[in-house]
Amino acid sequence: MSDLSADSDAADSFTGYAVPAGNYRARRQRGPGYFVTIGLWVIVLVTAMMALSVLATRIKPTVTTYHCPPDCGSPPTGLPVAINPRYFAPDGSFSVSYPSPGTAYDVTIEPNGVRAELTVGDGGTLRLFSEPANGRDARQVADDQLRQIFPDAVTSYELPNAILGYEPGYGEVADDWPKGTAVDSRHQRIIIIVAIKNDLALVAGAVGPFHQFGPDDGPGPPSPANLDIAKDMGKYVNSFMWRGDPPR
Repeated sequence: MSDLSADSDAADSFTGYAVPAGNYRARRQRGPGYFVTIGLWVIVLVTAMMALSVLATRIKPTVTTYHCPPDCGSPPTGLPVAINPRYFAPDGSFSVSYPSPGTAYDVTIEPNGVRAELTVGDGGTLRLFSEPANGRDARQVADDQLRQIFPDAVTSYELPNAILGYEPGYGEVADDWPKGTAVDSRHQRIIIIVAIKNDLALVAGAVGPFHQFGPDDGPGPPSPANLDIAKDMGKYVNSFMWRGDPPR
């Protein structure tokens, strides 16, 4: 009986610490601080975003500086659509666009380039060709061409910042009065532009009757070219490409 009573008392009791008699209150355990953790993360993220925003306003993007000419950049889009035929030198040394035959020009393909005769308006001749530079600069090539074809031509003015095929060169506007009868004597205006690369001179030349441009007659913007065919010349002047030039 004594053993059974001892087992019953043990089941109703537990091992613990002896404390003085009295009333006690258990302290509530603190749980995880979810809201505090999320709040801290939000504060950190907002602070980082504000710092990056301030940094972005203070950092200035690097601006590409072009010195044009000769570095005139490149088109911002894809390659332009070519609507004019293109002449390629037999040796591949250069190429150039030229007027479409049968439009307003009679075109003749020559061994070193293209000759186009304007058949409307005042008429005129446009030549796009090459010749070896042989150590000459662009001015010397232009002077030699003028002396060879128009020995009596008188320089009217030089073209400032002349460019051919996006290569700096030399340009000149000259006047000539062909000798002959009074009927055949006409004031001729001559434009020649030359640029040299790889010792190859590329030449754009135009000649035709002198035509005084004005507010109601001319290319639109004020121009001292005073040559009808010059209004259509620009697109061909910068279509020249030397061997190895990138597509444009």
